[in-house]
Amino acid sequence: MMTTAEMRLEPRAGAREWWGLVVLMLPVVLISADNTILNFALPEISEALLPTGTQLLWILDVYPLVLAGLLVTMGSIGDRLGRRKLLLIGATGFGVVSILAAFAPSAEALIAARAALGLFGATLMPSTLSLLRNLFLNREQRRLAIAVWGTGFAGGGALGPIAGGFLLEHFWWGSIFLLAVPVLLPLFILLPILVRESRDPVDAPIDLLSAALVLLTMVPFVWSIKHAAEDGVDLAAGVAFVAAVAFGILFVMRQLKLEHPMLDVSLFRNAAFSGAIVINLFSIIAFVGGLFFITQHLQLVLGLSPMIAGLVLLPGLAVMIIAGLAIVPIARNVRPSLLVAVSLVFSVLCYGSIAVQGGAVGVLGVALAVVSLGIGVGAAETITNDLILANAPAAKAGAASGLSETAYELGSVLGVATLGTVLTASYRGHIVIPEGVGGADAAAAGETLGGAVQVASELPSALGSALYDAAVSAFGSGVSITSWLAAGIIVAAIVVSLTTLRHAR
Repeated sequence: MMTTAEMRLEPRAGAREWWGLVVLMLPVVLISADNTILNFALPEISEALLPTGTQLLWILDVYPLVLAGLLVTMGSIGDRLGRRKLLLIGATGFGVVSILAAFAPSAEALIAARAALGLFGATLMPSTLSLLRNLFLNREQRRLAIAVWGTGFAGGGALGPIAGGFLLEHFWWGSIFLLAVPVLLPLFILLPILVRESRDPVDAPIDLLSAALVLLTMVPFVWSIKHAAEDGVDLAAGVAFVAAVAFGILFVMRQLKLEHPMLDVSLFRNAAFSGAIVINLFSIIAFVGGLFFITQHLQLVLGLSPMIAGLVLLPGLAVMIIAGLAIVPIARNVRPSLLVAVSLVFSVLCYGSIAVQGGAVGVLGVALAVVSLGIGVGAAETITNDLILANAPAAKAGAASGLSETAYELGSVLGVATLGTVLTASYRGHIVIPEGVGGADAAAAGETLGGAVQVASELPSALGSALYDAAVSAFGSGVSITSWLAAGIIVAAIVVSLTTLRHAR
């Protein structure tokens, strides 16, 4: 454990580094805002592109799926090529593809654009966190910088509903993707001025086979979970899962043999590092899965406009920022295991309150629940991200950051794939289509709540009201079980904190 005196001897960052942190927040805020906005745009996307339930999930899933498969690889490439250079390359591609996504003519085209965004997005997040690691060498300053970095996610989440709500009320759904252009433009000007280039001093080649093994591990793993959640555990799901495990083992074996591995798997021998990764994964699964149904509940069940629904979530997202910053001075004197566990209790309270109320939860109930969730996620993420970077060598900051972001994006995928699919399956199982609704209308209404709302608006008044009531009832049937599952996942994260972080400082 480093003493206070030793920490004071570490080089301290000046004004240039802190302004550089502000610039690094631009892509962080953008990625977070994109995720929040997309949740709010789902009803309009459902009405405009008429995706099936599976396509709707893939519109959400394909972006974090591609990210999860490439983050470690891109983090390692940034270590070798240069983290600042990779960030600029990724920002260029992300901006161009965002424009293409805004004008996607079909669900298939939007899924393809989201996949391309995942490719370029994979270059952004590890670069920001690893550049931060090399900007702030002093542990106390770095913890504060990580808290600010974490609040970038929360800030983007707070910006997303407001900006997205305004855009969705005045323009078409594709306008939400165009936010990337004005956010990224200052990055190209200020990043080269304020943030110096950094890379691994060891000039090792990029191992393409390791990169392929990461993809071959992540893609079938996530697909198997999605498939099992939608269609049950069958041969296809089993084969994909076994293939993922086999490729994962091959990846680990290869890293152990390489002189300069893409990922130093020995890091996982450190309990604090491994525990922090798992806690991030579990908490994000519950967080993203919860947002999937909360945003739809506010708009499609409670009838709020996108902007008003965003304002309902705003206090919780603001609290997330405050909690991430407020936990920094407390962390100097309290063990991480206790801090993270207590923080996550607030997340359990969020999902427990929604589970008890079920589909009957109102606007105030949602707002208070998200405030509780904001306390839990904001505080816990600051501590766990600090532990991840503190337990990784500075030269490998990109790969370690990529692994941290992989946990975040994999959690996003699994949150929708598990909790979102459970909710969708419950909806399909409980929806009772009224007599008189048939053909394509019945099929669309039976797939998603958004589809049912769109169909109901085009039917005669009495029949439309009957279909709407049936759809809302079916949607509400899955809210309780989904919330209990989310609460259970957070409880598991608490157990991991109390066991793996008990010796961390």
